[in-house]
Amino acid sequence: MTSPVLNGRERFKQHLRKVGSGEHTSKGMSREEAADALELMLHQDATPAQIGAFLIAHRIRRPEPQELTGMLDTYRKLGPVLHSAPGQRPPLCFGMPYDGRTRTAPIYPLTTLVLLACNQPVVLQGGERMPIKYGITAIELFRSLGLDLRGLPLETVQDGFHNQGFALIHQPDHFALAESLITYRDELGKRPPVASLELLWTAHRGDHRLISGFVHPPTESRAWEALKLAGETDLYTVKGLEGGTDLPIGRACITARVQGEQTERLILHPRDHGCHAADVEWTDLTTWQAQAMDALQNRGPLQDSLRWNAGVYLWFAGLSESLETALEQATSVMDQGLALQQLDQLCSCLSIR
Repeated sequence: MTSPVLNGRERFKQHLRKVGSGEHTSKGMSREEAADALELMLHQDATPAQIGAFLIAHRIRRPEPQELTGMLDTYRKLGPVLHSAPGQRPPLCFGMPYDGRTRTAPIYPLTTLVLLACNQPVVLQGGERMPIKYGITAIELFRSLGLDLRGLPLETVQDGFHNQGFALIHQPDHFALAESLITYRDELGKRPPVASLELLWTAHRGDHRLISGFVHPPTESRAWEALKLAGETDLYTVKGLEGGTDLPIGRACITARVQGEQTERLILHPRDHGCHAADVEWTDLTTWQAQAMDALQNRGPLQDSLRWNAGVYLWFAGLSESLETALEQATSVMDQGLALQQLDQLCSCLSIR
């Protein structure tokens, strides 16, 4: 346990010794120690040299599940909080890399609109462009569709979530403490363990279904254990495009359902449902905007990707009894322009505030 006598820098030095020792002497931190270490970093009670050394050492050793849970405890303690309205359907909460996308065209803003058109609440999160990828962000994508979500107070986001079922937690606006670690990402040139945390954390409190992206199988198994320790027992893990939650249509989709003590592997084949094609490459925001508006009307190069993603997530949300009926539901929403109407509604509500 952490001694209450030591000041922040001395406590952090003890944490650093545990993760920064050699191969045979390095030790994992307890959940409480990991929570304390992250809190000391966020409050800048540790020195820049200590923080940089910790982040790179912890990345090399790889965070253990209880360490990720401790870090998650700190984000829950210090970060923003959202609540559902009484009687509101539990949201899908998506965890994807904060440093954005650079290779494939994002689908999740469009999937969100289809889900909202089906009365399925959605919580997203992210920030501004950040290292190491400096990829396109959720804020930029929604803004290109006419929905400017930057600069909103948390109270406004909460009201919008109650009324429209949609919230985007924007780190610079809603979690300034976490912004303090971004410069270290750039200086180290590597994603720190906090990047793994961002896939597991959600600001929403209460009943929800978490969707967490991953790239490597060890990351997925650590996520299962860390989230179990944290009490998150209703989730899907997704090997999505660029480590996010967008499901590919160019290959089989590797996912897993975790519910209570049970974990079930789900391999989904877009080819079996008429959605197989090459995943669309990212080019620029202007091109994506045109493709996105077409897809919302069930046409254009993103059409199959949107149908597939919306259908799978409608099924994951429990709004359809089978994947086949969920895909039919998504197609109907797109054909009727209901997702586009949802976008117009969100833009109108935002302009009134």
